[in-house]
Amino acid sequence: MSGGTVRSRAEVDAFLKQLKRKKKYAKATHNTWAALLPDAPLKADDGEAGAGMVILRMLERAGLENHIIVVTRWYGGTKLGGDRFRHVQDAVRAYLAEL
Repeated sequence: MSGGTVRSRAEVDAFLKQLKRKKKYAKATHNTWAALLPDAPLKADDGEAGAGMVILRMLERAGLENHIIVVTRWYGGTKLGGDRFRHVQDAVRAYLAEL
């Protein structure tokens, strides 16, 4: 998981571009993310349907504006089904606890 401060869509795009320059993240199965910006919330599932919304809701509850959180997952051969949302929530909680 990664995170950082962003203030605009351009900064979100730059953050994601920088993250994906690292081979580890570029080869990930999913890089789901959300950012709570003052003008509009942004999110992306990257093929992990609904995961961006989970991250966004957690950012909203925490009141963490101008911040992006990216949860990265590599497929390991086991389909997680609905458990994937619990894993996303656990990752976001761990990140928020470190702030």
